[in-house]
Amino acid sequence: MTRYLIDANLPSKLAVWRGSEFAYVNSINDEWSDAEVWEHARENDLVIVTKDADFSHRIIVSQPPPRIIHIKVGNLRLGEFERFIDTAWPALIELSETHKLVNVFADRIEAVE
Repeated sequence: MTRYLIDANLPSKLAVWRGSEFAYVNSINDEWSDAEVWEHARENDLVIVTKDADFSHRIIVSQPPPRIIHIKVGNLRLGEFERFIDTAWPALIELSETHKLVNVFADRIEAVE
């Protein structure tokens, strides 16, 4: 079963992100640097879910990288964001199984192998 690490820059209260397959940076150590989040995800085979572009850029120079779901939808109200993620999440799960980077835009999803 794939496990996901929800970055500190995302809300952790979403219904879709509840369950044993989800861990939250804020619950583990909210003072971790991006490098520490990265290493924790890599060592524990977690997919990082984030809005932070640094993780997408880091994939290029780190081998093997953890998988990343990079949400690039801009600022939405919490309710709007939750509805968006609820709708997109099934596709994001599927793509994150086979791609190292999944970029999520308001109007499309792009995956990079």
